Amino acid sequence: MLNDRRRGRLAAVTTMTAAALALTSCGSGQADGPASTAAEPVTVTVHTFGGGENFGYDKAAATWNAAHPGIQIRYQNLTDRFEDVYLPQLLQRLQAGSGAADVVALDEGAMGLMKARPQFFTDLGQYGLGSRKADFPPAKWDNGVNAEGKLFALGTDIGGMTMCYRTDLFEKAGLPTDREEVGKLWPDWASFMEVGKKFQAANPGKDDPRFLDGPNTLYNVILAQEAQKNGDITYIDKANKLVIGTNPAVKTAFDTVRSFSEAGLTAKLASFTPPWNAAIKKGGFATMGCPAWMLGVVSGAAGDSGKGKWDVATVPGGAGNWGGSYLAVTKQSKHPKEAAEVVNYLTGKEGQIMAFQEAAAFPSSLPAQRDPAVGDLRNPFFNDAPTGKIFGASVENLRPVFLGEKHAQVKTAVEKILEGMDQGSVPYDQAWQRFLDAGVKAAG
Repeated sequence: MLNDRRRGRLAAVTTMTAAALALTSCGSGQADGPASTAAEPVTVTVHTFGGGENFGYDKAAATWNAAHPGIQIRYQNLTDRFEDVYLPQLLQRLQAGSGAADVVALDEGAMGLMKARPQFFTDLGQYGLGSRKADFPPAKWDNGVNAEGKLFALGTDIGGMTMCYRTDLFEKAGLPTDREEVGKLWPDWASFMEVGKKFQAANPGKDDPRFLDGPNTLYNVILAQEAQKNGDITYIDKANKLVIGTNPAVKTAFDTVRSFSEAGLTAKLASFTPPWNAAIKKGGFATMGCPAWMLGVVSGAAGDSGKGKWDVATVPGGAGNWGGSYLAVTKQSKHPKEAAEVVNYLTGKEGQIMAFQEAAAFPSSLPAQRDPAVGDLRNPFFNDAPTGKIFGASVENLRPVFLGEKHAQVKTAVEKILEGMDQGSVPYDQAWQRFLDAGVKAAG
């Protein structure tokens, strides 16, 4: 049902995009210069993904449109599911040669796949965006350079890690609610489990909230942490060889998720599904792993009624990076120059600051990170948490994790097994082998 509904929405978006392009004509302008002037306004479509407040471009798009009557941004968030909805649809459109937006968002997990397909994307260097190199950490910049050595994408956010928790549910369970005290409860994952057992002891009923949302967020947080201890790789090594069965980072993350599931501490929810969103709103669970961008997902799903009930604490086991995205201009765009201007703006200092203010998408732009508007920002939804300082500290010592060409496909396949294990359709004693088999099959 989700896929059918998304296909219908995507088909509608394609129709609108085609109509918009048919009505517009080319303009002129420089990526860093003033707005283009044209006989007719140029519409640049921007497609993104993500739950809740997603990429946080509502204010940025409105600000641009007010100042650039000759180039108008049409911003559309298509789905909250990247790997199994947005990415397959985007690949289908790119391969068909029609239907893709002028500007498309790409999750870091698909960058290996897209870097190997330079035929689909515009060289941003020809529009002057190569001058932006100093604005980004080296790894973030390098990931936007394709197999031909051309710049095809610029970074948006970066996903430094925290743990989101429900203060009301913690209080009811007799646990501390102050973020500093909460962080001290769980310096490591073993301590985190002990807190979970205490929480569950206070919530023994079948319909009572669980300590954790489900397997996905926990698994991805631990995998990101463990990857930095094991050669900065996950499923695929830097020679593009599948190492899912030999990389200790994967097995550690899997085993930890299994232990929490067997202990009955999860709500057995798959991330980015309607039941998961509903549980965020209704208080169906007390904690979840939260890279910076996840705060926008939580606040968007919870709505106004959730304000003040959530907070953020340090994550067990130290720092890690989960997620972070990019913007690219497709070769299908009839207005690549104007689209490059839009990419330059949205990935620039002001665009990334507005995205952080709107959706907690922590900037990968170094000038934005250094700006007081980021460093001093507090998030009123999360009990006025100093998210600028929290996430600023969480990304200070991050190292890039290599994600190979088939990363997104493998990730989707193995997490389906994790979900099945947690929900009971995959027996615990068979789950690891089925996890490995799914990964091998997805990698081709």
